[in-house]
Amino acid sequence: MTLLWLRLAVVLYGIASLAVLPAALYNRPRWSQFAIPAAIGAAGLHFVSLAEMLNAAHHRLPVEAHEVQSLLALILALLFLAVYWRHRSVSLGIFVLPIVFLLAALAAFRPGQESFSQPVHTGWVIVHIVLLLAAYAGLIVSLLASVLYLIQERRLKNKGSRLDRLPAVDMPLETIDQIALKTLLFGLPCMTAGLLIGALIAQADYGARYFADPKILLTFGLWIAYIVSIFIRRSSGLRGRRAVYLSSLIVLVVLFVWAANQFSVVHRFATP
Repeated sequence: MTLLWLRLAVVLYGIASLAVLPAALYNRPRWSQFAIPAAIGAAGLHFVSLAEMLNAAHHRLPVEAHEVQSLLALILALLFLAVYWRHRSVSLGIFVLPIVFLLAALAAFRPGQESFSQPVHTGWVIVHIVLLLAAYAGLIVSLLASVLYLIQERRLKNKGSRLDRLPAVDMPLETIDQIALKTLLFGLPCMTAGLLIGALIAQADYGARYFADPKILLTFGLWIAYIVSIFIRRSSGLRGRRAVYLSSLIVLVVLFVWAANQFSVVHRFATP
């Protein structure tokens, strides 16, 4: 039943991904009546599936790679719904919902057998993982909002050109920029708390060598880059193309951090 709920959620995510296009791009608000309920229903089924998956595996936190993918997809979906609830706009769903669909589909139809190579504790480790995934989700949404800002800005500045033929999104530039900044601000405390909790827990098992782990070094580097990006955005009012470049650089660091799992003693995924 676990995979059944998740596969039903994938179908609903797919419906929401398609319905959001005419709603956001072609000013067809009626399509929102399909996109939002489908996204809400998908998130509900997704949560049930993830809870059953962890319960059936007899652990309370994601251990296998597809479980982490599933949790990240759920957090992204919830962030999209939070943005919709606050701004009544589905524009961000143009980018977010397809990513959620793909992540959930990978977890539903190609569940791997990879798991952490080292035993993990429950309790605070759950908080550690969820907080870091929430920070990654905030970074992704911030990047997508910056891309949306750039597209809308180019369209408005080039009226009468071919770009003007592009359909407009249903949010003003200032709102899009605020979403990009606020999702960054949302992710920073999540990442900070997640790193602190992970560091405290790992001391019991790994001692000082925890801080020599490549994944840990890259993660703290990501934290510094995160703070720098927020400082630059707030101090210089960075927007448009430069904001996209900055957000892309941070997300690239996230990918390096994720790839470092293969070289990490603490976080490596292994195939039994």
